[in-house]
Amino acid sequence: MRVPLLDLSEQYRALAEPIHEAIEAVLASRRFILGPQVKAFEKAISDYSNTPHAIGVSSGTDALLVILMALGIGRGDAVITTPYAFFATGACIARVGAKPIFVDIDPDTYNISASALQKYLEKNCRTDSSGDLTTPDGEKVRAILPAHLFGLCCEMNAIQKISERYQLHVIEDAAQAIGAEYRFGGKIAKAGTMGKAGALSFYPSKNLGAAGDAGMIICSDDELATKVRILREHGMELRYYHRVIGGNFRLDEMQAAILSVKLPHLDNWSAARRAAADFYRAEFMRTGLTEKITLPAEPYRGRGLPNHHIYHQYVIRTPRRDVLREHLARREIETAIYYPLGLHEQKCFAYLGYKKGDFQETERAAGEAFALPIYPEISREAQRYVVDAIVEFFE
Repeated sequence: MRVPLLDLSEQYRALAEPIHEAIEAVLASRRFILGPQVKAFEKAISDYSNTPHAIGVSSGTDALLVILMALGIGRGDAVITTPYAFFATGACIARVGAKPIFVDIDPDTYNISASALQKYLEKNCRTDSSGDLTTPDGEKVRAILPAHLFGLCCEMNAIQKISERYQLHVIEDAAQAIGAEYRFGGKIAKAGTMGKAGALSFYPSKNLGAAGDAGMIICSDDELATKVRILREHGMELRYYHRVIGGNFRLDEMQAAILSVKLPHLDNWSAARRAAADFYRAEFMRTGLTEKITLPAEPYRGRGLPNHHIYHQYVIRTPRRDVLREHLARREIETAIYYPLGLHEQKCFAYLGYKKGDFQETERAAGEAFALPIYPEISREAQRYVVDAIVEFFE
């Protein structure tokens, strides 16, 4: 049996007709840039996320970039984030001229550790004469950028308390977590809605995927939303009048039309992923594999959160990862490593001065964690085949 990491064919077959109709409608309208489809999809995401503003942009990466630009974060500033995330999380900070500051992850969830964040601020930062929080090298700390990894929200209550204490913005990288829920301040909140702003990605492999690149910024701040809308269109408020330097960060009308067809199915798809994750867990427990591999953490299960985890990826870990992956590949089971190096070890960030050993949990995860096949339509037969292959390996 061949088991792919992700298979979008069934999803496409089920929605082929309405997707084709949506594409034909865009072509017939001849409105290709920031037209009615973008506005309708923005409204739908705003309603879905229960947040006043949703601004469509060209990708999840550009969503992060535009948020940083809109907040005026740049040269002389620093933003604290995780070293265990997709490259864009740290790179966008550097692209605006600010300094990425990394703190280690929680070994169970892979998300940024709130306790490590607190320890860094207490040990390394000070308040200068003007009241600004500064790093040892003198940069002004402006924001915390947590990434909700693999479909699970970070410890946002703890992060929010830290941000309020030090007067820092919280920018949520929710690219992998659209619809994931967290009990924030006693209320159920969705990923991306608990900070100053949140970035969503609709890359084709995401739980809600476009037919290309697409992203969204969600926020409650009216002024910030206005700045974002101006920045995404070359800094124009009135056409051909540029108060600021922005960029071409617009969401494509065609992608918005396709995503509007898919959005009503998102929660069902996430529930199907969660059911697949439950099946994996039950099978791994039945076969005794939980003594050999570490399963994904579910810290919010049982807290009245239907979408406590949306399982964008199903990530397990073992010190024998690489030889296990070779075994699975021979059985035609596709897997993936997210991520083989912490950002602090990437060559492009060498100028930051980090070295191997600085973030032990990140480095351990980078050497042990990998993703198994998971998608809404994966069959239980395919999952049993995966589990049996792993049992075979350890036997």
